[in-house]
Amino acid sequence: MKRLYRSRENKIFGGVIGGIGEYFDIDPTVLRLIFVFIILATGIMPGIIAYIAALFIVPQKLEEK
Repeated sequence: MKRLYRSRENKIFGGVIGGIGEYFDIDPTVLRLIFVFIILATGIMPGIIAYIAALFIVPQKLEEK
């Protein structure tokens, strides 16, 4: 079963968008550009609050042995 985790490899700030990119097999750079566009289109604070909430909700990927 596929699970959503914060990325350890594709992270700039927290790894949330990198984890979403890994989950959907999409380039994280494209997702970051879409996220920035959405933040600018809807207002800055709601996007920042949503990202901070995702930092606490989405678990970090554990190291595989």
